[in-house]
Amino acid sequence: WDNKILNIHPSLLPKYKGLNTHQRAIDASDKISGCSVHIVTSELDGGLVLGQKSVNISSDETAQTLAEKVLIEEHVLYSKILNDFINNIYVQ
Repeated sequence: WDNKILNIHPSLLPKYKGLNTHQRAIDASDKISGCSVHIVTSELDGGLVLGQKSVNISSDETAQTLAEKVLIEEHVLYSKILNDFINNIYVQ
């Protein structure tokens, strides 16, 4: 499966690999978060990043509201990257 699977991750990698990404961004007082599409490798969320979309974090943001904002961008980004990947835009 190495280098054959795409993953969408709810942070701007390499920041916040793993779980609880939204709360970790809020706890760190980040002003921007987002999502990344990357190639899956044996390293957790460590493969080549093919694209990212960002969102602003408001002062009253919760993990839930941030997750909702990021999810919208995930749908847009994943569709674009998947299309590019299928059409061999990315060469390893």
